Amino acid sequence: MHQIALIPWLDPAAIIEWAGPWALLVVCGIVFAETGLLIGFLLPGDTLLVISGLLSHPLENAPQGVFGMSVWWVALLIAVAAFVGGEVGYYIGYKGGPSVFERKESGVFSVKNVERTNAFFQRYGGLTVIVARFVPIVRTFTPVAAGVGRMHKGKYTLYNFAGAMLWGFGLTMFGYAIGFIPVVGELVAEYIDLILLAAVGGTAVVTLWHYLRERSKARKAAAAGEDVVTDAEEARHLVLDADVFERGPEHGAHGGSDGGTPPAPRA
Repeated sequence: MHQIALIPWLDPAAIIEWAGPWALLVVCGIVFAETGLLIGFLLPGDTLLVISGLLSHPLENAPQGVFGMSVWWVALLIAVAAFVGGEVGYYIGYKGGPSVFERKESGVFSVKNVERTNAFFQRYGGLTVIVARFVPIVRTFTPVAAGVGRMHKGKYTLYNFAGAMLWGFGLTMFGYAIGFIPVVGELVAEYIDLILLAAVGGTAVVTLWHYLRERSKARKAAAAGEDVVTDAEEARHLVLDADVFERGPEHGAHGGSDGGTPPAPRA
């Protein structure tokens, strides 16, 4: 990495020295929000994990990478954030019950996202808690849906732990492994300032874009006269039956790669 930044006002050495563990704290916060809060689906989790792995590679001014610690610790802390987020999401759903889904369509909520998540549960059963980690949007609503539906807590926690490790730890280490490819490693060292800018700015831009897109959909639906408010009765129809969480993938509903058709409301 050159001492002079490609972007004059963005000095990599200064940023790395200033950020350190704080940068990792931000990453863990984003991971937690994406898996623990209903608004988290706006965040670019997968890409951020891979970039975090890349930024853990030794650099000229940072022997232990941007975060100032071994990639093993980086990956483990990210996995912990993902696990805790999943547990909090379950708690929110369990305590809030069906009323969690009683809200107006907006840039941060869409009943279609809940229905899509329910379709995954119908197809994969309890294993959805693991599978959904690798599916944007669905991974945000899965913990809440499991909590509202009263999935067995011990089983949920086990699957949540497995999913957090495979996704949080696994994708971060995958990004680190990519850095061993000669060309990629050289690009990281040469353009670290641009990568840092893309990681920060890209996260903000993608989050804003997702929000504006969802908000636009909600406004168009309201303008078209569609029902954009989920009332108590409709919210109860979104609650999954307990037996859904006990099913294996072979007993799930058949559908396309997007999770199949959303389940019909219960009578």
